[in-house]
Amino acid sequence: MGKNVLSEAEIKKYYEDMKKDSIGPLWYDLGHMVTKEPVHDVEPYLWKWEALRNYALQAGDILEPGKDAERRVVYLQNPSLMERGLVGYGTHTLYVGIQLLLPGEMAPSHHHSQTAVRFIIEGDGAYTAVNGERSYMSRGDMILTPAWTWHEHKHEGTEPMFWMDGLDVGLVRTLAASYFEPYEGDFYPEEPPENYSTKKLSGGAFAPIGEKQEPGYPSPIFNYTWERASYELDKLSESPDNENPFDAYAIEYINPTTGGPADARIGTMMQKLVPDQHTKAHRHVHSAIYHVLEGEGYTVIDGQKFEWSKGDFFILPPWSWHEHVNEGAEDAYLFSINDKPVMEKLDLEFGETYSDNDGQQKIEKVFEPVDETVKTK
Repeated sequence: MGKNVLSEAEIKKYYEDMKKDSIGPLWYDLGHMVTKEPVHDVEPYLWKWEALRNYALQAGDILEPGKDAERRVVYLQNPSLMERGLVGYGTHTLYVGIQLLLPGEMAPSHHHSQTAVRFIIEGDGAYTAVNGERSYMSRGDMILTPAWTWHEHKHEGTEPMFWMDGLDVGLVRTLAASYFEPYEGDFYPEEPPENYSTKKLSGGAFAPIGEKQEPGYPSPIFNYTWERASYELDKLSESPDNENPFDAYAIEYINPTTGGPADARIGTMMQKLVPDQHTKAHRHVHSAIYHVLEGEGYTVIDGQKFEWSKGDFFILPPWSWHEHVNEGAEDAYLFSINDKPVMEKLDLEFGETYSDNDGQQKIEKVFEPVDETVKTK
């Protein structure tokens, strides 16, 4: 057999028959299947904290956690992924919600195959219990609830409590591995003393003689406190030599038994930008969702300017040029979650630096939020 043996009509029928039998010609589709660089449907987006807080607070008049719903949470919906029917997605792998717990409320214990991190935004007097260990939450703390661990929340304070929930919802759904189970008795029995792992391991990692901490997951620390994170960032920013050209002064939360990321699947990072600091642009395969703990400024993503202030959230899609700018008179702090640990485990993480214009992008447009009510008319 050789080239062009068949007539045009026969070739056309050949392709039509293949399609009818759910078979495809690789010679036509290889470029779509094995692309020259990462291709995705995720678009950047930004949400203002005032709107998120108001929606979460209003939900306090609508339902009660543990009674009307498992949790009281409003989530970030990326419009570009909603168009594909992907409900609850911030990026193709990551989900973020804002959870509200009012004084005296309790959210019952459950566990699931998704891994989760909590970042505390506002309030105090509430705790999260992970496998029976109670850890009180303060603004700026990052709390792990690793996959399969039993976890619950209770508010013993006097003011509303808000925190960020970050989960790998998209990743687990794509892998068809979602599982959820409530605890039979509502609340998992308390075992270690409260904040035991944080007190034992933060600031040095101590253990009784003869007791060895096995390397692996989950991390032996559940609560990574803002007190410790801010101390590390302040020490780091004392010297310009510690400045990262792309992330300013930045730390990653780690598992002390491995030296790797605090969570096995979700990476966590805190960045400090001093006034007038402007990072250089780069891009990488992993995606991220950012929360502005403090400060005001903007991030340029693929030439689009996203202006942020305290409390806001924004999406960084994979393989997107990005750089950060602190426009305020005070230090800015950006907390973010990412899917880098998974990409690194699969040997898929890579990136590159932006070489034009001294490493900084030209701003081509300024972000404006999508009005879904207009789109549907």
